[in-house]
Amino acid sequence: MFKHILVPVDGGALADRAMQASIDFALQLGASITAFIAEPPVPPAGSTRSAAHYLRDLEAHARATAEHAKGVLSAFERRATDAGVPFEGFFAQAHEIDAAIADVARQRGCDLIVMVTHGRGLFGEWLFGSQTRGVMVRSELPLLMLH
Repeated sequence: MFKHILVPVDGGALADRAMQASIDFALQLGASITAFIAEPPVPPAGSTRSAAHYLRDLEAHARATAEHAKGVLSAFERRATDAGVPFEGFFAQAHEIDAAIADVARQRGCDLIVMVTHGRGLFGEWLFGSQTRGVMVRSELPLLMLH
């Protein structure tokens, strides 16, 4: 059935649920997990910041997001490895997070995507957007949504 699960995580409160559920599911299926973190890049420099300030902010943002991603992916890898689930993790900066998730799933040969949704309802989705909905639109893979 499913042999390669993509699990996008962000390190937030719901990421723990995605990690544990995907590990449990992978164990039942004999599947491997690819974890992925995508972060938006620093916004373009505004008229109030100099180029030097923007470059310093850009470097600091890149370091901070890379360190955050490494920490989240390392924790996920430890849990998966301790459970006996094959694991690999990736991090990227992307303007369109949902497109990056769909692209990584395709590039890595995944056959299922597991995501946790906030379940904000239609108004909340309109107000805040939905990465899960964006992935559904951009990917032909089955998507297991956890609430």
